[in-house]
Amino acid sequence: MLTMQEIKSHYYFTDTDEKLLEELLPLAEKNCEAMVEEFYGYLLKIPETAAFLRDPKELQKLRKTHAQWFLSLFCGRYDNGYMITLQSIGQAHVRIKVSAHYVNAAMNVVRRFLIELLQANFPEIEARRKYRIAVEKILDINLDIMSTSYQEEELRKVFVSHRLESKLIHAAERFTYGLNLVLVVALIIVSLSVVGLFFWDLVHVFSGSMEKGILSALGSLLILWMMIELMDNEIKTLKGGKFNILIFIGVIIVALIREILISTLRHDALETQAFLAGTLLILGIVYFLVAKSQSPNAH
Repeated sequence: MLTMQEIKSHYYFTDTDEKLLEELLPLAEKNCEAMVEEFYGYLLKIPETAAFLRDPKELQKLRKTHAQWFLSLFCGRYDNGYMITLQSIGQAHVRIKVSAHYVNAAMNVVRRFLIELLQANFPEIEARRKYRIAVEKILDINLDIMSTSYQEEELRKVFVSHRLESKLIHAAERFTYGLNLVLVVALIIVSLSVVGLFFWDLVHVFSGSMEKGILSALGSLLILWMMIELMDNEIKTLKGGKFNILIFIGVIIVALIREILISTLRHDALETQAFLAGTLLILGIVYFLVAKSQSPNAH
């Protein structure tokens, strides 16, 4: 947080500027009511700002507050206490949700009023110029400090939003990681079942159905091989690796090949075998296209 002294130094606001502004205090007091009339006349013409001025009692209170602020521009003492007062004004604007745009626009009304006031009372260019420079500096300092309240409010919103977003993303990542762990456990169970299926197929070999048993066992081994690939891919994903859709397509293809082998042994209807072969062909084309799209040479 900057001190008032630091802010004044950034605007080259000197002791001379303070004295010049203090010299303008009698002129400001004389024209204070005119400034307030012009200021609120401007605000009441704008629907967005007029909405804050509907209560006559509140309007009277605000007119008095702005008159005090206007005269404080020429107090000649601009310390940290002055800065705190300006910060409270800015915070009040933020609290009632007055757009920063209207604060800037209203400050321009005060600026224009004071410039015209100086032109009317200081015909000599050099005298008017030094007062105008001092007035411009103090108005810029006021606007700077008041605007800080809006900046802090925006930063607070962004910080809260970012913190909430980070928590949600972290929770989603942990949830996804947990689902992947469940998937790995499920793959282990399925793999064990495939091993059991393989041994069951071997039983058929020794029980007399040698051809059916061998082909079924071969199909089970193919599925087991693909399950190993699937588990390996999932483990890589858990470690931060890239998801590979080809492995899943491969598992389906192998399962379909096994089903075709068994269907042939069962002497299923020609339509059924044709359907399985057609499905295998389509899956093969899908596998080829996906593999080609993932190939480095494809880009």
